[in-house]
Amino acid sequence: MPVPDHLETQKRIYAGWARIYDKIYQRLLARPQREAVEAACACGPDILEIGVGTGLTLTYFRPDSHVLGADLSLDMLKVANRKVANQKLTHVRGLMVMDACRLGFAAERFDAVTAQFVITLVPDAEQALAEMDRVLKPGGEIVISSRLVDDGGPFAAVWTALAPLARAVGWSSDFKVSRLTGWAAKTGRYETVHVGSGYFKVVRLRKLSSAKLSSTKA
Repeated sequence: MPVPDHLETQKRIYAGWARIYDKIYQRLLARPQREAVEAACACGPDILEIGVGTGLTLTYFRPDSHVLGADLSLDMLKVANRKVANQKLTHVRGLMVMDACRLGFAAERFDAVTAQFVITLVPDAEQALAEMDRVLKPGGEIVISSRLVDDGGPFAAVWTALAPLARAVGWSSDFKVSRLTGWAAKTGRYETVHVGSGYFKVVRLRKLSSAKLSSTKA
């Protein structure tokens, strides 16, 4: 199957970022990434990280976790694989090239799915969320950290105006929190349990267990 042009564009952008990504982002993103990893680990040991990139988050997971990482960029994953080998991160069970909108995992495979600074960049965020939903066990959480805009915030118009420039360098500036919380509400299977504040936010969406889902429909 041919790879869509937008995916090839993202691959080219992140091939360029691979060598310098850690130097720029390691300290900048540490707080939200640690928060997201902690929330994911609290759900259970089997965790999928989408957009694992150069593996900035991999040392934050608990040693007893079983972490799989997926990313569109092979160049970024090569950096992550070196970290896993050099730092002996035995809790990382595999890193693979994969499209967030077409995950190659069985249904209800993971206790938590975390997506760090990637949901704003995929061409179809709702399709990516649907795939996360498919592979997540009931009672688990989708944990997202990213640059997210508050709806109606004082700078919302500015971030929207900057969006084309941001996309050209592989970033996003105008993705609104309501796209995540609205998707969760629309499914009828999720509750929003946390929306962080600040420039970088962590959003947690909990998949209702069968018993809780039945009670909400009663």
